[in-house]
Amino acid sequence: MIQNHLLSAVSPAASLAAVSPAKPAATPAEATESFASFLKQALDGVAAQEQYVHTVNDRFLIGEADVNDVMIAASKAELSLELTSQIRNKVIEAYQEIMRMTV
Repeated sequence: MIQNHLLSAVSPAASLAAVSPAKPAATPAEATESFASFLKQALDGVAAQEQYVHTVNDRFLIGEADVNDVMIAASKAELSLELTSQIRNKVIEAYQEIMRMTV
């Protein structure tokens, strides 16, 4: 059942609790640390997909997996690696553009 939460009855106390003061902006060090952890998680995910391809490939060789499973896992890993490569290229382009700027 679809419910519209905008039209539902809300008590005044609940509406005041929902309006909380804004969270202060992250410091540059916190933002850098957050981005670094996000990047590490993304790269770990790509590595995990590659490892999964090897596992499925080994299972296929001993007859426990279907060729479709191998192809799907390989395609997912290939797409992840290609996305990672494109992101790296964009980061390098952005860095080079920043370095070309005159101050």
